[in-house]
Amino acid sequence: MKRIAKTAGVLGLAGCVAMSSPFAAADDAFWYGGLNAGQSRAKIDDPRISAQLLNSGLATSSIVNDERDPAYKLFGGYQYNRMFALEAGYFDLGQFGYTATTVPTGTQVGKIKLKGVNLDLVGFLPLTEQFSAFGRVGVNYAQAKDNFTATGAVAAPTNANPSKSAANYKAGMGLQYDFTDAVGMRLEAERYRINDAVGRNGDVNMYSLGLVYRFREKKSAPVAAMAPVAVAEPARVVIVPVKVKTQEYCSILDIQFEIKNDDIQREDKEKLAVLGAFMKKYPDTTAVIEGFTDDVGALDYNQKLSQRRAQSVVSYLMDEHHISSTRLTAIGYGETRPIADNSTRAGHQANRRISAVIACVTDIANLKVSPARMTMAMEIGFDPYMAEIQPQYRDGLAEVAKFMRANPSVDAIVEGHDAKSVGTGPNRDWITAAESMKISQQRAQAVVNYLADKEGISRARFSTASYGANRRVSYGTSLEGQQENRRANIIFDYHGK
Repeated sequence: MKRIAKTAGVLGLAGCVAMSSPFAAADDAFWYGGLNAGQSRAKIDDPRISAQLLNSGLATSSIVNDERDPAYKLFGGYQYNRMFALEAGYFDLGQFGYTATTVPTGTQVGKIKLKGVNLDLVGFLPLTEQFSAFGRVGVNYAQAKDNFTATGAVAAPTNANPSKSAANYKAGMGLQYDFTDAVGMRLEAERYRINDAVGRNGDVNMYSLGLVYRFREKKSAPVAAMAPVAVAEPARVVIVPVKVKTQEYCSILDIQFEIKNDDIQREDKEKLAVLGAFMKKYPDTTAVIEGFTDDVGALDYNQKLSQRRAQSVVSYLMDEHHISSTRLTAIGYGETRPIADNSTRAGHQANRRISAVIACVTDIANLKVSPARMTMAMEIGFDPYMAEIQPQYRDGLAEVAKFMRANPSVDAIVEGHDAKSVGTGPNRDWITAAESMKISQQRAQAVVNYLADKEGISRARFSTASYGANRRVSYGTSLEGQQENRRANIIFDYHGK
């Protein structure tokens, strides 16, 4: 046991060094621990036992094996992200044995107990939000304690209680289902390579069911320093006193963001133009720009991302609409105020948003702003790795051409997008960033080519932009989500009222 304890210390030190690396700052990193219990199974080498007895002049009449025993393991690890973890543990594979009966009459009884420590690299493959498959490969350091007894014609062993400790490989696979963010269940099959104390090597399989607990950071609402506030409802805060008692506070802005992105999209700048015009019309008002995220990723990362989103809107209002910085405050709430179910793609997208809380007035519904841009309400989808325009989109593109012929001063930007992967489960194919960018450019160009060649719109009126998988609207863990990310957008630029 001293050798096992010493090795456990070495493995633990190696784990701490790895866990202190820069990768430990990943979006979804946390510590975890757990317990598995089940059954271990070994294959006892009967022919070898018979051969050894025969060398002593004894024939074997029968061998009765005990090849199964209860087993358990304790484990703890650090998960760097949704895909990888480093895990260390202690295991007890139980006891196995045999009883050989000989001619002339005698018996030989052999038993072995196995326990040790391990260090594994674990890879996860998310299948759904709660269900994932995983595989592991690592090293085990096992202590084997043998015991031999003999009766009758079988000679007593010279060393009845040999023991040996040795390092070997181990591997395994399993499934994990997460009941909550903190608690999950694992079903596992593992293989341990073992050396016994008398020069034999073999494999011991362990099949187990267990629980895992994640020590995630407690998620509490962020604290932001603000000027004196007036509160209209628990979830809304405004930074100016109410001058009219009948005045209400409301949100007039709703902008959704793409995954891990704080850029303001072209189609959302029209909404900001409305907000800018409102604040110019009512110069005594101030606004709190609130940023929110979905719950994918670490709490601290989401808090900072929501703050950047809110600040990007504040900066845009200051730079483009000349609203004074004294009238604007950016506050990020991270993932703490969802408006939709985070277990769905639609919920994730709805929760990645911005709102503006300001003092409402009676004619807010009649406030109009001449638009600076317009986005075509049309979705152009593509097959994986492909850039061909499919027949179902031709009517919509004909409407685009009709609009551009009727408005000869209008130019258009065509954006191409792609997914990060194709397929699910073990057949999932990951697309490189360079290939994704190339495909998205081909898709944007295909739209321009169609409008120029088939509809006669001058190519000089188009420009293209390719974003690869950098502006996803879905996480892409399902086929439907991947299809949503394979798209092209058409944005019209025009001037005048």
